[in-house]
Amino acid sequence: MLWVRIDNRLIHGQIIETWLPYTGAALLIIANDELATDALRQEIMSLAIPNDVKVVFTKINAVTDLVARFSTGDRSNALVLFSSCPDARRAYEQGFAFEGLNIGNLHYSPGKRHICAHVALGDEDQSCIEFFSRKGVKLDFRCVPNDSVQVRIFS
Repeated sequence: MLWVRIDNRLIHGQIIETWLPYTGAALLIIANDELATDALRQEIMSLAIPNDVKVVFTKINAVTDLVARFSTGDRSNALVLFSSCPDARRAYEQGFAFEGLNIGNLHYSPGKRHICAHVALGDEDQSCIEFFSRKGVKLDFRCVPNDSVQVRIFS
C-alpha cells in the first residue's frame, strides 16, 4: 500500500515511532529536490531510520518511476514524504497518482492561518489543498495515526 504525507519536518520522531509502524512501510521515500543532492543531510537523517526500512532520497520529478520500481515484492508498502503541498502537487501533476494525502504538519509563519493545531496555510498552500480536493484526493489532517481524522472540505 502507498501512503503519501506532507510534513515540512520530513524525517522525525512521529514518522519513525508512529507512521512507519502504522503503515507497515518497508520503504520510505523522501521526495525533496534540495535534500536529494545533499549527501550529508541524507546521512544524518538516515541514522534515525530502522534497519528493516529502506530509505531513498529523490527529486520530485523521479517519484513516479521510483514508486513503480518498488511497487512489487516486500517493499510494496511505501511511505512517501513531501515537505510542502506544492511539492506533492508537482509530483501529482507529473503522473504520481495517489488517492489519499495525509497533511501532517505545515508550520505557522506570518501570512498563514491555522486550519487545525498542526497545519497553517498560506494562499499557495490553500490553493494547493483545493487542487487536491477538486481532483478527488482524500485529505486527511492528522499528526499521528491515532489522532482523529480531521477531514476538511475545500472547494
